Amino acid sequence: MGAFGPLPDSSRESQLCGVVDRSRMWGGRAHRACLAYHRRHDRDSRERGAMSVLTEILDGVGIDLAAREQQTSLADLKRRVERVPDPKDALAVFRDSRVSVIAEVKRRSPSKGELATITDPAALATEYEAAGAAAVSVLTEQRRFSGSLADLDAVRRAVDVPLLRKDFIVSPYQVFEARAHGADIVLLIVAALDQPRLVGLRERIESLGMTALVEVHDEAEMVRALDAGAQLVGVNARDLHTLKIDRSTFARLAPMVPPEVLAVAESGIRGPHDLLAYAAAGADVVLVGEAAVTGDPRQTVADLVAAGAHPAARVGR
Repeated sequence: MGAFGPLPDSSRESQLCGVVDRSRMWGGRAHRACLAYHRRHDRDSRERGAMSVLTEILDGVGIDLAAREQQTSLADLKRRVERVPDPKDALAVFRDSRVSVIAEVKRRSPSKGELATITDPAALATEYEAAGAAAVSVLTEQRRFSGSLADLDAVRRAVDVPLLRKDFIVSPYQVFEARAHGADIVLLIVAALDQPRLVGLRERIESLGMTALVEVHDEAEMVRALDAGAQLVGVNARDLHTLKIDRSTFARLAPMVPPEVLAVAESGIRGPHDLLAYAAAGADVVLVGEAAVTGDPRQTVADLVAAGAHPAARVGR
């Protein structure tokens, strides 16, 4: 309050803090109040920016989904699901090794732009499988990641390991799509879903014999993921606000994961040292994308697989 009186709303607060800043009235109560205002404003701006990016992506996903629904009915998808081979048990595969590696077919990302020109995703996936990857992740979102369901089809024909469909899943239609195109694991992003839909999609995924990889970014999302019944939880180390990677995020959230639930470290895997650090913090699985497609894919994955099998890779939980 002080000489400026109460700050009744954000507009008034902004005006008063402008006076304080221009006058360099530092050190008093007004200055401290304005520092708090600036911190709050910056945080809110980052959150709005992150949510606007996510909202924009989801808007595009919705448009593309509607177009596919016009081309292929849900009934047709369900008939196709009945004809595909049974899904692979990804959880059993991941529990069979010390620290498993999921290698990703990834052309681009919103944070880095173009990463690699991948003309033959099947050949890349074959390299991953030969290097010992426990599973292959295929991005199918087309607007921001240049992926497609055709990539998923091609990879399914080429490899026998479990496949993860990585996309922004918001509808049961997409879950049936994933199974129809050969996926064994489906990504669910907590930040993109309200709780009833998160639970419903997780149940639908499991009803088709697949596994849900439920992705979180903070403590609140971890609570939601576990409450939703997730058996495979991915911690994305990329900050939604800044798009920067903070590897400490996994170490902070991993202790919340019960022993019976598997923890996946996503983002920030550059080499064996990162895998070992994540393993020490409690990772059962790591997902590598950028490092694999921008370097030597087979060697990068082979090095990670070797590190994951090493006695030093002890899961810390």
